Amino acid sequence: MNLVVVGAAGRMGQALIRVIHQTEGVRLSGAVERSGSPFVGRDAGELAGIGILNVAVSDDPLPVFAAADGVLDFTTPAATVEFAGYAAQARIAHIVGTTGCSSQDDDAIAAAARHATIVKSGNMSLGVNLLGVLVRQAAAALDEAFDIEVVEMHHRHKVDAPSGTALLLGEQAAAGRGFELADNSVRVRDGHTGPRPGGAIGFATLRGGSVVGEHQVILAGEGERVVLSHLAEDRTIFARGAVKAALWAHGRKPGLYSMLDVLGLADK
Repeated sequence: MNLVVVGAAGRMGQALIRVIHQTEGVRLSGAVERSGSPFVGRDAGELAGIGILNVAVSDDPLPVFAAADGVLDFTTPAATVEFAGYAAQARIAHIVGTTGCSSQDDDAIAAAARHATIVKSGNMSLGVNLLGVLVRQAAAALDEAFDIEVVEMHHRHKVDAPSGTALLLGEQAAAGRGFELADNSVRVRDGHTGPRPGGAIGFATLRGGSVVGEHQVILAGEGERVVLSHLAEDRTIFARGAVKAALWAHGRKPGLYSMLDVLGLADK
């Protein structure tokens, strides 16, 4: 399977290139960076520290997509929307690990999924997606006497908050309780907030250092707490999940899928 990495010079882009190089059944056929990037024209393998792969970084995604079977995308919302359109034109798989998308961005990506096979997830790791299933089950089993709080920490360079993973976990908790997260979440607490609203899902965001990703879902009842957590120690886990998603999506009919579909956890 011929795969393209967009945002190839970034930390996730380099991790994706290394995992593709190590994985049977896939090969790096293209690498894309923004126009004006100093990395355009460089060999993608050299950027990733694995030696020359004879794949030059391009700033023109159209011909690169046309020669590929799938694209791996951990970039920015605006770029991802653009790449989704190109993937739809090329009729290839688009694996989206980008976070911070607005509802308008999500609508555009869903529209592209009429012609492209898109797998989009706030987190590509097996562990986090399994955690999401457990959170949904716990939220359903424990009634609203148990308050739900999602706590996340990432490195100082992360630009969106709460993290895509935190929102994924919050959505699973809301699904377990039978309501929409957007209508029942608390993102900010400052000053005299009054008592905690019943039934809400709270989010706490921490940033600092080089933390790859830490998430906790706390279900706090009277006299007891249930804490479900996941610690990401290496970005490679997200890259491996993205490549797994690409192999799963190859040849599948167009549509918008999640990592729960890839991992067979959608109905768990």
